Amino acid sequence: MNISIRGYIKDNFKNTNKQELSESIEGSLKEGAEESLPGLGVFFEVLWQNSTTEQKENILENLTKGFN
Repeated sequence: MNISIRGYIKDNFKNTNKQELSESIEGSLKEGAEESLPGLGVFFEVLWQNSTTEQKENILENLTKGFN
């Protein structure tokens, strides 16, 4: 059985609104479960792909701050 985690997550969150996305992200972070990491990775991929160069620079700055 071949399951695409990326496809499953994208399908699962189709047509969700900002509030639902926020609740899902906050819940995943609060829970801290390792199982949430692939979903958060897909969220990051979508964010990155839909960001301008300037927004990507801001993301990188925030990530750098978080790791230092």
